[in-house]
Amino acid sequence: MIGRLNHVAIAVPDLHAAAAQYRDTLGAEVGAPQDEPDHGVTVIFITLPNTKIELLHPLGPDSPIRAFLDKNPSGGIHHICYEVADIRAARDHLTAAGARVLGNGDPRIGAHGKPVLFLHPKDFAGTLIELEQA
Repeated sequence: MIGRLNHVAIAVPDLHAAAAQYRDTLGAEVGAPQDEPDHGVTVIFITLPNTKIELLHPLGPDSPIRAFLDKNPSGGIHHICYEVADIRAARDHLTAAGARVLGNGDPRIGAHGKPVLFLHPKDFAGTLIELEQA
């Protein structure tokens, strides 16, 4: 059901410092910051030959990333995103199998302008999973 790895998301306490490290130290292609108010984050995508890294930083005090950074002040891996062909079919299959979809279960538009869903980390070995319709 899942397709290719779309990105690995890393919550960072300093977005510009993290972007500079990927650009200047690792030589990666670094995109521009983009605010995602519906998700409470500012993101920067790092393009790699086989996938992307998504740097996440809180956008406002109620951001879910703020809570993550409060528990992990140095930052860390926040979630892994996989592509699916049909996000609603994937949701229905997963919920029938006992997986929990976060939120109200309806896909929301993500940073790439495509529908996304998040799956409860307790159902996937402690890893928050994002599904994005390809």
